[in-house]
Amino acid sequence: MRVQIPSKPSPQPEVKHTKAKEDRYIASLDIGTTTIRCFIYAANRDIAKLEIVGTAHEQVQLVYPAAGQVEIVPDQLWDSVMNTIRNAMAGAKLAANQIDCLSISTQRNTFTCWNRLTGHVYHNFITWKDLRSDALVHQWNNSFKLRLLKFGARFLHFFTRSKRFLAGSVIRLMNPQVTLRLAWVLQNNADLQRDVKGNNVLYGTIDSWLLYRLRQGTEVTRSVEHISDVTNCTASGFYDPFGQQWAGWALNLFSIKRDMLPKAVDNSYDFGYVHESLFGSAIKIGASISDQSASLWGNCCFEKGEVKVTLGTGSFLNVNTGSTCLASVHGLYPLLGYKLTSAGYDAELVYLMEGASNDSGSIIEWAMNIGLFTNPSESSSMALAVPNSDGVSFIPAFSGLGPPIRDDTAGTGFIGIKPSTRKEHLVRAILESLTYRIALLYTCALSETRFTFTRIKVDGGVSRNDFICQTLADLTGLPVERGEVTDSTALGAMFLAGLNVGIWHSKQELIDIRKIDRIFQPNGACRSQCVKSMQSWERAVQRFKRWYIAEELNNLN
Repeated sequence: MRVQIPSKPSPQPEVKHTKAKEDRYIASLDIGTTTIRCFIYAANRDIAKLEIVGTAHEQVQLVYPAAGQVEIVPDQLWDSVMNTIRNAMAGAKLAANQIDCLSISTQRNTFTCWNRLTGHVYHNFITWKDLRSDALVHQWNNSFKLRLLKFGARFLHFFTRSKRFLAGSVIRLMNPQVTLRLAWVLQNNADLQRDVKGNNVLYGTIDSWLLYRLRQGTEVTRSVEHISDVTNCTASGFYDPFGQQWAGWALNLFSIKRDMLPKAVDNSYDFGYVHESLFGSAIKIGASISDQSASLWGNCCFEKGEVKVTLGTGSFLNVNTGSTCLASVHGLYPLLGYKLTSAGYDAELVYLMEGASNDSGSIIEWAMNIGLFTNPSESSSMALAVPNSDGVSFIPAFSGLGPPIRDDTAGTGFIGIKPSTRKEHLVRAILESLTYRIALLYTCALSETRFTFTRIKVDGGVSRNDFICQTLADLTGLPVERGEVTDSTALGAMFLAGLNVGIWHSKQELIDIRKIDRIFQPNGACRSQCVKSMQSWERAVQRFKRWYIAEELNNLN
């Protein structure tokens, strides 16, 4: 769930490749919010070699059928995926039978439903940015049923001290989760309602649908296993990370039939093969994983207590909490980070705690569109051209303000503009605001986990902004480490696939391969000023909270 800023993929290592007999080739497909990319990697374990030998990308064609609705046409997505893989293989001068495996990483919580007998898709993909169920979100969050559920969980937590019940006691439904968007579809699609009664409907996020189609090939009625990996399931909002199963309470509450749902599989599962009818030869599917978990692998955050921040369309802070699933009272979300059960290496279950700010790259893109700068790369130097924001604060709330503020009705805007304010002050205020949102999430993670963090790893298109990285280091007092490959989702999915098929034998080999671009060291002399500026920004946030009353917000959506 991310945007590339700029929209083209970030620069990758130059392709200089001579095919070696020992080389193994992995195609890594990454489906983001705005871009579909495929990289062909050549790996040679014996000489610790890894290089990109082919690459291709296409834009995701988003459609907007109504205000607040954001969709993807399945056939267009499929055609773009096929074209991207073919073009990447052509660029690498490789045929399908020379590819050892394909890895898949996808944006989370973008879903569709289709007929298990015919493959007919009932509706376009409804993306994670879609707001059509916003009225349901507000209705359910204020409902007696949900309040009763939370009270019961609070009561049980008092006696059992179970983290599972603590999580239930503070549950809050959100638009980016699948839960209420799927409930909305089940209530409003007549064809789907009819076929659900006959148990002929399948639900799936992009990964699940893509695995279904890739293994079917051109014979769309071929029966294949309906699966989704645990990292995509756990983000949906109705999968229980503590029990590692679809949450029965949610299925009952929102009338979601269990037989619609995919089998949740681990990330070392035998995903099968891309059918030979698509590329001329079968290709082993080495791994499937969600974008944020893939980014975790790309940053090699394998140890408990490691933290990474992905700066894309939104910002996502993920903390590796090891084998412990933690509950949050500040709005962070417990997730399955990855699950490995292959006999090739030790079984491993890793949990994450995640906090999200839904507006980061989208804010920078908006600032560029209104003429504050012509290229995102200019924004860092503009912010550094002035010593401070001249008292100006910017509130980045196009999608409301997430945890720990948690106000869906917050407004977006500048405050504190005066005659001395210049364009550079506005740009600095924007970049600072994006960093402040991450700093709030980091503070929550500190209090929730009680871990001692030693560094923050960053990736994503917005992480190329030096000002944001340095300000984050100054605010947190931690070194901020940016990898050589800032768009590390495809890299991480490729790492996982290579481990699954035996190209690499340990995660330490992956750590040795990953290259660091730059480490931003915290500047103690700047910390005091950064903290004061953030405190001023937090006062400004109070002015923009509850900007829209519920009725106005529903009319906007």
